[in-house]
Amino acid sequence: MAGHQQVDPRTVFTFCRYCLASCGIEVHVEDNRVHKISADKQNPHSWQDFCAKGRNAAQLVEHPQRIRTPLRRVGDRYVPASWEEAISDIAARMTALIDADGPDAVGAYYGNPAGYSSSNLIFMNGWLDAVGTQNRYAVGSVDQNALHVVAEAMYGSAIMVPVSDIDNCDYFLLVGTNPAVSAWNWVESAPGGWKRALARQRDGATIVVVDPLRTESADKADVHLAVRPGQDWALLLAMVKVILDERLEHPGDCAQLTSGMPALRALVAEAELDDLAHRCDIPRGQIEVTARDFATAKSAMAVTRTGVSLHVSGTVGEWLGHVLNVITGRMDRPGGRRFEPGYIDALKLAAAAKPSEHRSRLTGRAMVAGAHALSELPAEITTPGPGQIRALVINCGNPVVSGPNGAALDRALAQLDLLVAIDFVQRESHRHAHWLLPAVHWLERDDLLALTSNLHDEPYVQYGVRAVDPPPDAREEWRIFVDLALAMNVPLFGVKGVNAFVKGSRRLAAMTGRPAMEFSPHWINRLVIAMSRKVNGHRLKWRDLLAHPHGMVLGPREYGHFVKALRTDDKRVRIAPAELVARARELLAAPPPQAPEAYPFQIGNRRHRHSMNSFLNDLPGLHPGGKGSTVLIHPADGAVLGIGDGDLVRVSSPVGAVEVRASLSERTRRGLVVLDHGWGSRVFDPQDGAAPQSFGVNRNLLIDGEPVDPLSQTPALSSGYVAVALCATPKQMTLSRQPAGPVRQA
Repeated sequence: MAGHQQVDPRTVFTFCRYCLASCGIEVHVEDNRVHKISADKQNPHSWQDFCAKGRNAAQLVEHPQRIRTPLRRVGDRYVPASWEEAISDIAARMTALIDADGPDAVGAYYGNPAGYSSSNLIFMNGWLDAVGTQNRYAVGSVDQNALHVVAEAMYGSAIMVPVSDIDNCDYFLLVGTNPAVSAWNWVESAPGGWKRALARQRDGATIVVVDPLRTESADKADVHLAVRPGQDWALLLAMVKVILDERLEHPGDCAQLTSGMPALRALVAEAELDDLAHRCDIPRGQIEVTARDFATAKSAMAVTRTGVSLHVSGTVGEWLGHVLNVITGRMDRPGGRRFEPGYIDALKLAAAAKPSEHRSRLTGRAMVAGAHALSELPAEITTPGPGQIRALVINCGNPVVSGPNGAALDRALAQLDLLVAIDFVQRESHRHAHWLLPAVHWLERDDLLALTSNLHDEPYVQYGVRAVDPPPDAREEWRIFVDLALAMNVPLFGVKGVNAFVKGSRRLAAMTGRPAMEFSPHWINRLVIAMSRKVNGHRLKWRDLLAHPHGMVLGPREYGHFVKALRTDDKRVRIAPAELVARARELLAAPPPQAPEAYPFQIGNRRHRHSMNSFLNDLPGLHPGGKGSTVLIHPADGAVLGIGDGDLVRVSSPVGAVEVRASLSERTRRGLVVLDHGWGSRVFDPQDGAAPQSFGVNRNLLIDGEPVDPLSQTPALSSGYVAVALCATPKQMTLSRQPAGPVRQA
C-alpha cells in the first residue's frame, strides 16, 4: 500500500503470490525481516491450501546469493553498478540494435513470477509496445497454451476459463491432473478443492482419475484409468462418441447453447470405438461404462489440466474435455463448470486490446495469448536475417530449464549481443547475461491481481500489501520498464504523450515531497477498483479493500453468467471449431505412435507439492536432506535393464542426456519413465565466484523443440522417447549411494 507505515514488531496480513491459489498468509516481521509465515485463518477464502512454498518464502528474500544491486558483466566477473549506469547502457545498446536491424532485434521472455505481478506484466508489455517488437515469449507455451486456444475457439475469448462447482458435484472426471498435490489449482483456484471433492465422495460422489501414473489422487479415486501417455484425446473422443451414439447428450443445451453440432456428429461417426480404445489402451467396456456414468450422473464435471496439454495432441484433448461438459449439460449448472465474472470484467478489458497478427519469421506461426512459442526462441536468436533477435530480456524466468532442448537455448543465449536478466538470483538461463538486475519479491511489494478475479471459484478480492521493504538498490520491475522507455525515448504503451506525463508526475512528486504523486501501478489499481462491476448489488470501493486486510468474499457463487460472458458473435458455444475438428481427423488418420527402437521408453512428468515448475527448486528449505529429482521406472522394466532401486542411470534422447537416481515403482505404466519437470537449475555466485548449487537434473535437456502441437505450439514434454541404461557397476554403485552433493548433469 502506498505510503503505509511500518511498526516493528508487527504482523502483516497479505497473500502468497507463487500460484493462483493466492493463499492468505500471516507474516510476522521484526527489524524489516520476516520471522515467520503461517496461514491466515481469518482469510474467508484462500488459506486452506497453504504449503511449504509460502512458508519458506523468506528464504528467497534473504537468499545468500540474492542480486541486490545492478551487476554488469566485465570479462568473467560481475561488478556492481548504479541504476543510472545500467539503464543508460542497456538503452543505448538496444537503441543501436534497433537502428541497425529494426525493433524485432529486441525480444523478451517472462516466467511465472512475472505472471503473478500485475504491475510487472502491464508495464513490460507497455515497454514492448513502446519498442514496437513482436518478439515476445512466455512460459505459457510450455504447458498452458492449449487452454487459451480452446477458450478462444469455443467461447470467443482466450481467458474465458470455467471454474469448478465442487461442492455440488456427483461425478468428477479428472484428466491429467493431480489435485491431491496441485490443490485444484491451474488457471483456476478452488481453495481446499481436493478436500472438498473427497467430502463429496464420502457423500456418494464418484471420482475418476485419468493418468498414466498412479498418483496421490488416483490412490483416493473410485476408478483409475491408466491411459497411454499422449492419448487422452482418444479416450475423451471415445466417451463423446458413446454419449452421442447412445443419445445421452443434453438435447436442450446441444440445440440452444451450441453451434456446430452436425460437424461434431460427423467427426464422431468417422471414429471407431475399438480403434480409440486401442490407442488409449483402456478397454472398450470401461470406456462405455465411464461415458454412461458421466452422462447420466445428476451432476458432473470433466477437468483437464497440464497432463493433457504436454503432448502434440494436447489441444484436441483439452477441447474434448470441454465438449463433454457442454453436450451433457454441465455448463452453468450446479455441480458442473460455471463462469465466475469476478469484480472486474477481465474479458472486456482483454477484448479492448487488439490482438497482434504477427507471425514468427522462421515458422510462420501466430502468437498464442500474446506470445510466441518458447521452442522457437533458439533459432530466432541464431538464424541471421531481418527480425533476428540480438538483445533479450529474461523477466523473472528460467527458459533453459522450463522449456525444451535447454542446451540449444543455452548456446543461443551465449550468442546475443545483449542479455538482460531481471531476477532474484543468477539462474541457469542467466549465466551469459551482460546485466543482472535485482527483482523485488512479492513480500516486498503491493499487488492487486484484478485480472485473475474471474479464476477464483467465488467472487473474492484481496489487496496484497508488502510485508517488508526491499533492498535499497532493488527496483520493482514496472519501474525498470518505465525507465527503459524514457531512456530509449520510445512512447510507453505505444502512446504519444505518456512519457511526458510520467516525467511531469515525477517532477511533481519531487517538488511536493509526495511520492504518491508519481504515476505508478497504484494509479492503475485505483482505476481498476473504480471500474469494478457490482457484485451482490454492491460496487467495490478502495476503502473496502483497506478495511478488509484478510480479503473479502463479495457474495455467493452464482449461475447464469456463462452465456452473457460468451464473446462469440451469436452468443453460442462453438462446439466444433474447424481447426480442432481438422486436427482430430489428422490424429485419427495417423497410426498410433510407436517408440523408436533406440529409444524405447516414453518420458512422463509428475507434480510435487513443494515445487513450482522451474521456480523454487533451488531452495534447500523446500527439499530437506538435499533431495533432488529421481526417475520412476516400473520394476519389470528395471529388471530387464538390470537396474535396482537407487541405482545411477543414464537417461538419453536424440538431443541430450542426464544422469539421475532410479526409483523403482509400480505407480508408473510399463514403458513409461517419469522424470520431474523443473529441476537442475544452478544458482550462481555472480560476484565471488563460489561453486554453483543445484538440486536434481534438468529433464528438459532430453526434449526436442520439435515437433509441437500445431495449435498450441506446445512441445512433447511428456511424450518424448528416451533410452535408459545403468551407469555404473555394482561395486561402484555401493560407493555412489553414499550421501553426496547434487547429481551432475551429463
